[in-house]
Amino acid sequence: MIPLRDVIPSRTTPYVTIALVVANVLVFLYEFSLGPSVKEFLFTFGLVPALFSWPTVVTSMFLHGGFLHVGGNMLYLWIFGDNVEDRMGHGRFLTFYVLCGTAAALAQMLTSPDSTVPMVGASGAVAGVMGAYFVLYPHSRIVTLLPFIFIQIVEVPAVFFLGIWFVMQLLSGVGSIATATGGEPAGGIAFWAHVAGFAAGIVGVFVFRRPQRQRVEWWNDRT
Repeated sequence: MIPLRDVIPSRTTPYVTIALVVANVLVFLYEFSLGPSVKEFLFTFGLVPALFSWPTVVTSMFLHGGFLHVGGNMLYLWIFGDNVEDRMGHGRFLTFYVLCGTAAALAQMLTSPDSTVPMVGASGAVAGVMGAYFVLYPHSRIVTLLPFIFIQIVEVPAVFFLGIWFVMQLLSGVGSIATATGGEPAGGIAFWAHVAGFAAGIVGVFVFRRPQRQRVEWWNDRT
């Protein structure tokens, strides 16, 4: 399933979501321009579990391993981020995003603390945003592309779309441990970062949401 958009309009301009998308894209384009030397760049600013440092926990959230990697993460951030930012406010949303990404990175690191492979990607932080959306907008619908035998565009309930996504990440994470060899999880996808980020988002949204923005009066007030 490929999400295209949700059906809830933003009440405010999602400045932070826009800034995060732009920053991630610009950093990736810079990576792409480095050519073969990008490996050194990723080892410097990616999160290497065996050489852990707190600054790289944050910088790794803005690095990606390919066009599909950055494109997928930014698509999900764009679809779900604006509405979550609506309910939290700009500053709170940015703090929430970074904390979810941090929780995700630390969780993934625990699966292979001696790894010398740099961890990169915004997917853990984005998963946190998705977890918050799951709590805040369970009755929303996600316009989704189904690229099976016949391409179809359907509206899928958000609680179903995000629930299925989470279960898939959880099962894949368990599978990656079961097939791990040499102390390294199999595959290059940080499934446990997705699981931990989503869980952090579900918990963190109760701290960072602004209750007054849940009132009908706030949504209807366009002045």
